[in-house]
Amino acid sequence: MEKIEEKVVYKKESQVRSILKTISWRIIATTTTVTIAYFVFGDISNALKVGGIEFFAKMFIYYFHERLWQLAPRGSIRRKLGLNKKS
Repeated sequence: MEKIEEKVVYKKESQVRSILKTISWRIIATTTTVTIAYFVFGDISNALKVGGIEFFAKMFIYYFHERLWQLAPRGSIRRKLGLNKKS
């Protein structure tokens, strides 16, 4: 029996999907930050200020991080690190 070589085609994520992932993650992460800041400061006002700043700053950082990863062809990192599995 011959082994047929399959080519796997990966679709890159759309910008809309990256934006939605960015927003959903920021909500989770900022809630965590506000909770931690509240325990540190003991004051909800300061905790919300920290959370507000962190929400917008990290949202932009995460979005650009996601888009930069989209520039790397799938599998290229594994190849460079020698992590490709040979069957």
